[in-house]
Amino acid sequence: MQPPPGGRMQKDPSVYQDAATAVAGDRLGAEGTETQLDDFVGAHPDYNEEEEEHKFFRRKRLGVIKNVLAASLAGTLTYGVYLGLLQMQLILHYDETYREVKYSNIQLEDIDRKVLMGINVTPIAALLYTPVLIRYGTLHAAQQPSQRESVLPSPIPGRFFGIKWAMFLAVGIYAFFVSSNYWERYYTLVPSAVAIGVAIVPLWASLGNYITRMAQKYHEHVNYKEEQRAPRGASDAYIIVFQTIFYAFFHLSFVCAQMPMLFFLNDYLYQLNHTLFGVKHCGTLSHGTLPGFNTTVLQSLPRSVNLIVVDSVLMAAAFLAMLVVLVLCGAAYRPTEEIDLRSIGWGNIFQLPFKHMRDYRLRHLFPIFIYSGFEVLFVCTGFSLNYGVCALGLEKLAYLLMAYGLSASACSSLALGMLRLQRHIPLLAGAFIHAALLVTLFCWAPEPRLVGQAPLLYAIAALWGTGSALNKTSISILLGMLYKNKERQDFIFTIYHWWQALAIFTVYLWSELPMKAKLSILLATLVAAVGAYVRMEQRLGQHVEYRLPRIPRPRHRMRGYRYLEEDASDQTGSEGDGDGEEEQEERPAPASSREELPTGDEEQRG
Repeated sequence: MQPPPGGRMQKDPSVYQDAATAVAGDRLGAEGTETQLDDFVGAHPDYNEEEEEHKFFRRKRLGVIKNVLAASLAGTLTYGVYLGLLQMQLILHYDETYREVKYSNIQLEDIDRKVLMGINVTPIAALLYTPVLIRYGTLHAAQQPSQRESVLPSPIPGRFFGIKWAMFLAVGIYAFFVSSNYWERYYTLVPSAVAIGVAIVPLWASLGNYITRMAQKYHEHVNYKEEQRAPRGASDAYIIVFQTIFYAFFHLSFVCAQMPMLFFLNDYLYQLNHTLFGVKHCGTLSHGTLPGFNTTVLQSLPRSVNLIVVDSVLMAAAFLAMLVVLVLCGAAYRPTEEIDLRSIGWGNIFQLPFKHMRDYRLRHLFPIFIYSGFEVLFVCTGFSLNYGVCALGLEKLAYLLMAYGLSASACSSLALGMLRLQRHIPLLAGAFIHAALLVTLFCWAPEPRLVGQAPLLYAIAALWGTGSALNKTSISILLGMLYKNKERQDFIFTIYHWWQALAIFTVYLWSELPMKAKLSILLATLVAAVGAYVRMEQRLGQHVEYRLPRIPRPRHRMRGYRYLEEDASDQTGSEGDGDGEEEQEERPAPASSREELPTGDEEQRG
């Protein structure tokens, strides 16, 4: 076959047309795919970014409120179960017939003394381990030089307890204390009491820290549109409201604690003419814990099955408190706010609570912390027994403490006056109420077995609850206002509740003193507390410099599965929460006195 002229292959024109059509089709297909992809992943035409953002932060705010209510409910159930069980246990074990018939060979009186000793003595060491328990942090595996470029280094399994998990652990220990009463022996009651002593300070320190942190988070969610740093004291209103809610719930625990007495134990008690037959003096004339009180208070012994039912109900309430903390309480901090404890140093964690005591604001509040521990135990022991039970009988003890708890719960709302009044007014008002009541109790000796004195006793219990509500709510609010840096709050609340625990231990030791001596110590402590607090406010008004220890920065940078950014978010001061600008805003103007200035690396000036 001969080639065409010119030696060139002639191509059919339809080939070019087909090629052009294919190219155009591919181009249209690509454009159609891009259009479909934009329709699939692009913004919806009806999408309103501002509205969705508003809904997101509204859910966040509702979550914070849920956390506050859940933590308050858990604290109420936990303390109510603990007080109710301890009260019922001490009354049953006090009865001579009950001990002889049921436990003649195990010396329950001696066991009860050791139980109270374990509960009151163990918290003395709490200042050493509480910050470690509630300090939020994660340990990461040490990285070799060849691994430093790895984005996902493997973490060491396990995490230190944060605030939520410290709460959960402490509530679980309280549940363990309840479970030990199913089998009342030395090796069950005493170890569980020691465990309670270990958990007291971590529980209340983590609760106080948690409520304060929730107030700060709520403020952040309300002002999410603000691009600049919030002014100093912007979250104070939420701290006042949230602490008021918490203490309104907490004081109801004194009411919950009386349920075993009302629905179970009162049916077995003798009337006052029997139990108070040998009592000669009440009130300010009495010595020790109600001398002359009859050693038999039970007219019939409760069956073991009934005791198991009561313990089971209390155990269910304690288990419910654990579930509330586990399921309903959210985390107090975001994962990017974690602190690497290894890089900060264990020694610094142990030393920081003691270093914070150099702050004159905290030192001036020590007497108030001590009085706060004195007064709550005095109303449950000294006033309730030497005044209330001495005049009305043991069967009225539950009603007397319920009057105190209901009044304290209702009057916690009076602390909301800080929203309009100066912050010292509610605290001083509570101190004035207690001072007037202490003078009244010092001068009054009720008549034994005289039921006509009941209205006055209930009125004193209710007024004491009012003073307690103002005292405790105002102290927690004040600490939240003075120490806004979240890295310091666990240390501050630990110090507060540690001093409270020391005061409770002191009240336990003075139980055999005359009532006049107890009232004199209470009144002297209250006067010293008010004077120290007024002096602190004066020094703050004069802008006297205070000393704060420096929170050490991590000594090495680490990146893990939580820290994918170049800037290590686990370093102190990240996201504006460290010792940087926020600490500077918190500090007053420099003082003229050289004594208050921080020196060296241990303290810093704002």
